[in-house]
Amino acid sequence: MTLSPGPASDRASHRPDGRREEAQEPLIALEGVSRRYGVLTALHNLHLTIAPGEFFSLVGASGCGKTTTLRLIAGFDQPQEGRILLQGRDLTGAPPHRRPVNLVFQNYALFPHLNVCWW
Repeated sequence: MTLSPGPASDRASHRPDGRREEAQEPLIALEGVSRRYGVLTALHNLHLTIAPGEFFSLVGASGCGKTTTLRLIAGFDQPQEGRILLQGRDLTGAPPHRRPVNLVFQNYALFPHLNVCWW
């Protein structure tokens, strides 16, 4: 899975008044990120940038690396190759609690033996 928007000059947008607006520093950048689990390659040389204020969706078939990508950004897994930059800072080896990101899992980690009472 490789996503790359191209050089910064290609990412310039046009404002409603026709003027050209240069791209800002990426909020999230993955540079050449690879992650393997044993013999299974989950991600190979992934390049991805997400700009501030950009709406981004990660969509794909089961097993294509969506969750792995999110776990790497959140710091729950570490890449074997590449760098993860958040707001321009290299946080590749930083633990989850030292990253300015949140991750909400599809299957919530609730405690089935507990309940919420409001009275």
